[in-house]
Amino acid sequence: MKVAIISDTHDNVPNLEKALAWMNKNKIEQLIFCGDLCASSMLKEGIAPNFAGQVHMVFGNAEDRELTPKVAGQFKNVRHYGDQGEAEIDGKQVAFAHYPDEAKKLAEIGKYDFVFYGHTHRPWTEKIGKTELLNPGTLAGMFAKATFVVWDTKTGEPELKILEKL
Repeated sequence: MKVAIISDTHDNVPNLEKALAWMNKNKIEQLIFCGDLCASSMLKEGIAPNFAGQVHMVFGNAEDRELTPKVAGQFKNVRHYGDQGEAEIDGKQVAFAHYPDEAKKLAEIGKYDFVFYGHTHRPWTEKIGKTELLNPGTLAGMFAKATFVVWDTKTGEPELKILEKL
């Protein structure tokens, strides 16, 4: 299974549309969103109607904490976990958060195969024990190139995608 990990869209509609089109064309089955969606319309008009697979999402520091979970609840394929989430995906234990410190604490527990996070707008990966800690960068392209990650659960390999090269 292929899973996309995105973060920090910051209301950049064109980048979100381009990434979702690529994900659909390349048969991405699930999407993990590590926060900073910003406007809930990005979910209501962007992600939810344009991505058929399961969407897992958490808060960043730039969301409407009341409206976004309500909008997420309107869609069967979207689950909002609050500040941190965890799921089993294709037999792998994963967790996700927005902030690097929270993600690192989750990775240090040793319970997860992968922990994903955002906030820094910089792609990053490191191994903490058995856990791969990974930041997909910023889909908005703020302060760095627009990026996201595709994780192949069969091979276990994450691959950084640079939006301008798609």
